[in-house]
Amino acid sequence: MGRSKVSPVNGNNKHDSSLQQYNDTDGHFSLVRNFRLADLVTIMNGVCGSFSIFSSAQYLLTNDDDYLLWALALPLAGLMFDFMDGKVARWRKSSSMLGQELDSLADLVSFGVAPAVVAFAVGLRTYLDTVCLTGFICCGLARLARFNATVALIPKDAAGKSRYFEGLPIPSSLGLVAILSYWVRRGWVEGKQGIPGGLITLWGTPGGRGDIHPVSVIFGLWAAAMVSKTLRVPKL
Repeated sequence: MGRSKVSPVNGNNKHDSSLQQYNDTDGHFSLVRNFRLADLVTIMNGVCGSFSIFSSAQYLLTNDDDYLLWALALPLAGLMFDFMDGKVARWRKSSSMLGQELDSLADLVSFGVAPAVVAFAVGLRTYLDTVCLTGFICCGLARLARFNATVALIPKDAAGKSRYFEGLPIPSSLGLVAILSYWVRRGWVEGKQGIPGGLITLWGTPGGRGDIHPVSVIFGLWAAAMVSKTLRVPKL
């Protein structure tokens, strides 16, 4: 969410120009040739999120804490690129419809999927835990889609920037990553001291689909806050 969307005043002209740009360029690698510098910075955000996911997977395979630490650190690096892409776009005075969509997709990977997979690696692995984590990812997806579709309707300041976010912006999930980082430092992970709050069984026998770590509900509440329409977070 580092880039501003096209304003409604000149949005149609920029949209038509952007579409024509790709229509007029032929060749297998025409997409790459049409990338702007800001687009490459945005892709680095997605790279950080992807490496975080693979680092979580490596931790599950090897139980090597270094992989888990990398999985926790890389979404923060993604936030730096997410912040930089908007700065680069304004510095270069160039933006594109492709870049705007890349921004949202990269955010979904780095601040939606990657934190959920880290939480799974840390120990939120029961069936109901994964339901909460899936809800978190899907609400992040819906929140980004709503932002793309409705940002033109949100009041703007003198510089043309939106005055507030509707619902928690998806990069706020780094707050959850910070909590998970604290757990890791304290050894509150599966296979060590266990997840804070323990495990409860809502139905059936222990070890079945009715098991849930109560702390996984935090991801569910965070998901609800992201898609909320009444929660307005001022932009800094």
